[in-house]
Amino acid sequence: MEQVFSYIIGLGAAVMMPVIFTILGLCIGIRLGDALKSGLKVGVGFIGLSIVTALLTSALGPALNTVVDIYDLQLKVFDMGWPAAAAVAYNTAVGAFIIPVCLGVNLLMLLTKTTRTVNIDLWNYWHFAFIGAVIYFACDSLAWGFFGAIVCYIITLILADITAKRFQRFYDGMDGISIPQPFCAGFVPFAWALNKGLDAIPGMGRLEIDAEGLKKKFGLLGEPLFLGVLVGIGIGCLTCTSWDGFTESIPYILGLGIKMGAVMELIPRVTVLFIEGLKPISEATRALIARKFKGADGLNIGMSPALVIGHPTTLVVSLLLIPATLALAVLLPGNEFLPLASLAGMFYVFPLVLPYTRGNVVKTFIIGLVVMIAGLYMVTNLAPYFTLAATDVYANTGDAAVAIPAGFSGGSLDFASSPLAWVIFQLTHGLKWVGAGVLVLLTMGMMWWNRIHIIRNQKAMAAANSTEIQETE
Repeated sequence: MEQVFSYIIGLGAAVMMPVIFTILGLCIGIRLGDALKSGLKVGVGFIGLSIVTALLTSALGPALNTVVDIYDLQLKVFDMGWPAAAAVAYNTAVGAFIIPVCLGVNLLMLLTKTTRTVNIDLWNYWHFAFIGAVIYFACDSLAWGFFGAIVCYIITLILADITAKRFQRFYDGMDGISIPQPFCAGFVPFAWALNKGLDAIPGMGRLEIDAEGLKKKFGLLGEPLFLGVLVGIGIGCLTCTSWDGFTESIPYILGLGIKMGAVMELIPRVTVLFIEGLKPISEATRALIARKFKGADGLNIGMSPALVIGHPTTLVVSLLLIPATLALAVLLPGNEFLPLASLAGMFYVFPLVLPYTRGNVVKTFIIGLVVMIAGLYMVTNLAPYFTLAATDVYANTGDAAVAIPAGFSGGSLDFASSPLAWVIFQLTHGLKWVGAGVLVLLTMGMMWWNRIHIIRNQKAMAAANSTEIQETE
C-alpha cells in the first residue's frame, strides 16, 4: 500500500488533478471533452504555479544564502522546505494509508451531517500524513500517528465549513468551494481573534486600505509588480559588501528585482486557469446535488488554496513579510529556524485570513507578523521530531529531499509552523491520554456544533424553497 500510494502521490498535483477532475466530471454527467478540458486547465495551472514559485526560489535562494554567509546568520534548524515535509509524510506507514482513511472519514462525516465539504484536494492530504508521521516517530506508535492525523482531518473539514460562506463572499467565482487545507485552516482562529482586537483599537478604521486602495493612495508604489521589483532590488543590495561590489553587481541586482516583480505579476494570471478549470465542475456538481440528493443543499467541493493565492493583498503582504520574517528569525531570542526554502509557502498563510480582514493590507500584515513569530518558535520546537522522522525516511529511501546537513536539525515553515499541527502534537506527545481526551472532547464538540448548524441551515433553505414555490404557483 505504501508503494502504491507513494507512486500515485509521486505523480504530483499537475498529473493527479486532471485525472481526478476528468473522472469526477464524467461521474456528474459532463461530456468527456469538457471534463478533460477542465482537468487539463487545472493541471496546467499547477504547472504554471510550480514554474513561478520555482522562479521565486531560484532567484531569491542564492541571494538569501549570500546574505546569510555575509552577516553570519546561520541558525541550528535547517530549512528543508515543503518537499521534505511531503516526503516524510508519504514515506511512512501513516502516509501509505492516509488517503483511504481520510476519504472514509469524509464519507462518514457527510452521512452523519457533521461536514458539508467533499474534500477532493488529494494532493494536500500530505499535511494530515505529516502530523501523523511526526507523532508516530515521536511516540513510537502507529496508533497515535493515525489518531493525530484523523483529528487534524476532522477539525480541518469543520473549519472549512465554518469559513466557506465568508470565503465564497470574499473571492469572486468561488461559489460552492471551501478550503480544507490544514495549514490555511490553522490560522483562522488567529485571524478571527486578532481582527476583532484590531477593530477595537481607536483609529484603526482610518487604515482600512485594501489592495486597490493601496494603488490609489501610493500609485505605482502600491502595485504588487513594483513592490516586487523594489524588494528584489533591496535584497540584492544586501549581497554587496562594498561600493565596488555594488557597481559590479548592478546587473544582478536589477535582474533579481525584475524576477521578483515577475513572480508578483504572474501568480494572479496563473490562478485564472484554476478558476476556468474549476467552474464547469463546480456548477455541474451543485446542479447534480440539487437534483438528485434531497437535503444535500449546501455541499461544498474542497479545493486547494492555490485557487486564490493570486489575490493582490496576499501578494503584497507575503512580499513584505519575507524580509520581516528573516529579520525576526535573527532577532527573536530562542528561535533557531531561519526560513529560506520555505519562503515560497508564505502565500498560503492568507487564503482564509483575507475573508476576515476583508482584504485590509494593514490588518493582514499585522496578523501575518504575529503568525510568523509564533510559527518560528513552533518550527524550532518541532525540529527534533521532524529530524527523527526525516532521518528514518532517508535511511529507508535515500531520498535527497530529506537529507539533513551534518550539525543541523530539520524544519519547514509549511506545515510545521501551523498552530493546528503544533497543538495536536503537544497534546498527543506531551500529555498522551489526557491530551487525547481533550482532543476527543474538542473534536466531538465541534462535530456536534457543526451538525446543529448544518441541519438548521438545511431547514432554512427548505423553508425558503417551499415559500418560493408557493409564490410561483
